[in-house]
Amino acid sequence: MTVARKFSLYLSLTVVGVIMVGPLYWLFASSLKPSADIYSFPPAWWPTSFEWHNYVDAWKSAPFGDFYLNSIITTVAGTALEVANAVLTAYAFVFLRFPFKRVLFGILLAALMVPGHVVLLPNYLTVSELGWINTYQGIVIPGAASAFGAFLLRQHMLTLPDEIIDAARVDGAGHLRRLFSVVLPLSKPMVITVTIVSMVGKWNDFVWPLIVTNTNSMRTLPVGLLLLKNAEGYVNWGSVMAATVFVVLPVLVVFFIAQRQIVAGLTQGAVKG
Repeated sequence: MTVARKFSLYLSLTVVGVIMVGPLYWLFASSLKPSADIYSFPPAWWPTSFEWHNYVDAWKSAPFGDFYLNSIITTVAGTALEVANAVLTAYAFVFLRFPFKRVLFGILLAALMVPGHVVLLPNYLTVSELGWINTYQGIVIPGAASAFGAFLLRQHMLTLPDEIIDAARVDGAGHLRRLFSVVLPLSKPMVITVTIVSMVGKWNDFVWPLIVTNTNSMRTLPVGLLLLKNAEGYVNWGSVMAATVFVVLPVLVVFFIAQRQIVAGLTQGAVKG
């Protein structure tokens, strides 16, 4: 690679990095700024004074303790159910024989093309009939399956060596033992990738928790952020930014801890059909 190509590559990566990191920096910096700095023009890129009370004001302006608890419960339960369903579905499509297998896989692919908002009304009517409005199960159960996760894991499992699976079968291992002793250890990076994608989606989900809950005690963090903004109006953007940090920071921490596994999962070749 020539020096010019290296320079253009590094320059492009730097530009992309600035575009990606810039909004995050602005978020964290604004959460510590006084109101005068937020409204100033040209923008103040560094706080003239660190207003740590923005975080205290944000926490006291809304029941963020309840929001955190609700988000943790729904995210953990929803992610566990979604990943478990994705793993079992992918294993079935790869290692089991059953009628209309290709047709059902085609339906799974078709589900990837359906926007999530299309099923909001049917899901709400179903949850309402079951009496699950304003409950944890009402938030979690409608999102307990993932066509995207099942597709990713299915494509990855197709690339696993047949010799290892056949050896386990010869040793008398049943499907569950093969799944937990052979397939899942070999699929660890992809399972972690699907788990992180699912977790981020559950943590940041806004529309469904907003629709299916009607009390502050059951709201999740993204909905709570809206409540805080409505309470603060356009006056105290420092508190609103601080509350946004409450929502964003846990996801960033999890991503930085698991980033190697995510990259490994996404870069593993899964092109076998």
